[in-house]
Amino acid sequence: MYSGFYRLFSRLTVRDLDDRMRGLRNHHLSCCVNTLLQSFSATWELTDLLDKWESSSVRAEDRNVPLQLKRILAAMRSDLPQPAPHHDFLQCLDKNCVRLNVQHDADEVFLSILNFMQQQMDDRALALEIQNLYKISVESHLQCLECTSVQTQTSFLLSLPLYIKEDHNSLESCMTSFFEQHELRGRNCCYCAQCETKTPSKQGVKLLSLPRVLCFHMKRFRNNRGSARKLDCSVTFPETFDFSEIVKEAFSSDFSQNDCKYTLYAVVVHSGYAAFGHYTAYVRHRVNQRWYYADDSHVHQASWEEVKNTYGGHNRHTAYMLMYRRGLKEEGQQPEFSG
Repeated sequence: MYSGFYRLFSRLTVRDLDDRMRGLRNHHLSCCVNTLLQSFSATWELTDLLDKWESSSVRAEDRNVPLQLKRILAAMRSDLPQPAPHHDFLQCLDKNCVRLNVQHDADEVFLSILNFMQQQMDDRALALEIQNLYKISVESHLQCLECTSVQTQTSFLLSLPLYIKEDHNSLESCMTSFFEQHELRGRNCCYCAQCETKTPSKQGVKLLSLPRVLCFHMKRFRNNRGSARKLDCSVTFPETFDFSEIVKEAFSSDFSQNDCKYTLYAVVVHSGYAAFGHYTAYVRHRVNQRWYYADDSHVHQASWEEVKNTYGGHNRHTAYMLMYRRGLKEEGQQPEFSG
């Protein structure tokens, strides 16, 4: 028996061990958090920054989200076959009002975790580096249509919310719609300081900078007379794209980045209905760049063709969040897009 085990183990290369991905058991409706943890684990820029954090002086460890996140992401990188133990992380979120036994919205929990890192890390410079990984800096314009005066305001987003039409969509069309100018009239009129009254106006958003990790939130849920419903309509998205070629009118005159090419590395998937659903994820492996499908504790290798099945339009297994990274280079690895 031992010799047979030895022969089996000897055929496993270091690469085989490095290529393992650990699943996460579903505790108390934790599929949403499980999916986000798989996406965070695939974001090596984040894991590398958390590894730099000297967290030994942190108090109330059981309530510190970034500390517990650092620990579970480290555990997920080990080559053990069983699901990674993430009960402490779930309990920590619960103590920070992301409750167990509740169905959550993935984008809301994603933004909450990023905000907890800003609030609870004692290394402010490192916390800012983490925020900058996801930070989409924008400039909002509001032009009065009567006196033509313009008000501008700078702000930032950590994910780009994209409105979905109830027919065929593409990521390109959704982004184009987001950056289109819209007229505000009637009850939507805004106050103009120069006219000293509410006037019709034209509103738009321009990009000041794009982050290393670019997240899109596909707004598939609609409120209809007090109840929520899910849109299963098709939204196609590419494996790679160049932002500067897709939405040229999105950039502010102050935008100065040269590299706007992005590669998809994680897809948060929602299955089911608005009131009763389940989250899973497709993620690219850090080392071999192949796609894997993670459904709680079950993880298996997948293909780009399987990822494209989440476009929607014919089933309820639909992409809800898309995570892209700028550039392709990582630790000297060449991406294998065939899956």
